[in-house]
Amino acid sequence: MKNRTKYNLILLMLLFGTVISCVNNEGSDDLDILDPTEENTSSEEDGDIIEAEGSGNEQTNTTGCSKENSVYNEADGIVSIEFESAQFDDNWELKSEGNNYTGEGYMVWTGDQFLGNPGNGLATFKINITTPGTYRFEWRSSVTIGDLGTEHNDTWLRFADADDYYGEKDESRVYPSGTGKTPNPNGSSKDGWFKIYRSGNDLDFKWSTSTSDNDAHKIYVTFNSAKTYTMEVSARSSGHAIDKFVLFKDPWTLNEATSDNNTMSSITCD
Repeated sequence: MKNRTKYNLILLMLLFGTVISCVNNEGSDDLDILDPTEENTSSEEDGDIIEAEGSGNEQTNTTGCSKENSVYNEADGIVSIEFESAQFDDNWELKSEGNNYTGEGYMVWTGDQFLGNPGNGLATFKINITTPGTYRFEWRSSVTIGDLGTEHNDTWLRFADADDYYGEKDESRVYPSGTGKTPNPNGSSKDGWFKIYRSGNDLDFKWSTSTSDNDAHKIYVTFNSAKTYTMEVSARSSGHAIDKFVLFKDPWTLNEATSDNNTMSSITCD
């Protein structure tokens, strides 16, 4: 009887030890699952896409494309580009004063004025159109010199390889001088360039984009083919600052196209 009791006690101790070991092993598996040293290793390799960052939807080039080699891609009938994304000469200055701008800042022409002579301080944007049609053009700009909204408020713009480029107001259309099309706008125009001005004495950044002096016509560009086109900007008035611009077609409205919530256009290399 004494030996049997001893044998039962040993058996009970062995059984208890096995249970404890199983419990410890199960606990170890739980700790592996919750291990704080494990990191999310999912890869984000879509380097050809520009993501909007922050409240200003900053257009950050993660493609490795140079500014001269960047192509901005239309999607779903809209192109949205930070103006400072292009390559500029030294008389265009990147500034970030105040807080009413998006992206890295805005560009201001600080050189001489070229009121009747477009083509100076040239900057270009390559825009890939995949949805042909007629697009409205708008940019967001401000006046940084003086206190008059009618001075230092304009810059030259041209779409030389577009199928049509014109200003429109109700039933009236105007075409840039030098294209062989008439009528031409009031005021300055030359070699396919429109003088693009903003209106009003509220000098801070706003969407206001017209041509033809004292007879404001909105700006339209027609792209008949799916391909890459070139938009050209040149200096006119010193102190005119430009933050960003959009091109959009129906069914986009102006308010929708200029919303700060829109994602900036993606970039690919030419």
